[in-house]
Amino acid sequence: MNPSDTETRTPEELPAVVTRLFKGVLYAENDEKIWQSLLGLIPHVRDYVSVLGLDLILDESEGYAFLRSREDPDGTLPRLIARRTLTFNVSLLLALLRGRMLEFDTNSSEVRLIMTEQEIADMVSVFLPETSNEAKVLDRLGTDIKKVVELGFLRRLKGQADTYEVARILKAYVDAQWLEEFDARLADYRASVAGEEK
Repeated sequence: MNPSDTETRTPEELPAVVTRLFKGVLYAENDEKIWQSLLGLIPHVRDYVSVLGLDLILDESEGYAFLRSREDPDGTLPRLIARRTLTFNVSLLLALLRGRMLEFDTNSSEVRLIMTEQEIADMVSVFLPETSNEAKVLDRLGTDIKKVVELGFLRRLKGQADTYEVARILKAYVDAQWLEEFDARLADYRASVAGEEK
């Protein structure tokens, strides 16, 4: 593709690509036409969104792209991309799923990490305090899983009840620094649970 082709396409395709990115994560597998347009317009998209204080985060090998607000230490820029506050339980679930994905990528040649709701429950239960009301714990876990699905980090598999694919985009959101900060919170949580049990 020569530069003149890209320049000719820019006015036509750039608004559609940027508008789609403002709506949320763009997955190659879900919107191939917009994805291909994005790949041809990466410098244009980066320039366009940078004026708004945003960065384009793109992982071509994993097949996703999204917009992220730039760090603004002065707090002078309005926030265009909403920051979500997560409960401790949802944060715990995300951290555990990220750890499971790391383990999966290291030990498996498969691309898709598929987990059942029971496997997720078993993974999380190790970190929850002992309780006699297991139904309440499972109900709470169901709510947390639903939230993680809404956030786009888990996807229900069609035709398979209670089975999920862990979305690869989780790697971009839950990075080493996030996990380090969460580990400190988890240590505090364990200490408080141990204190309550005494």
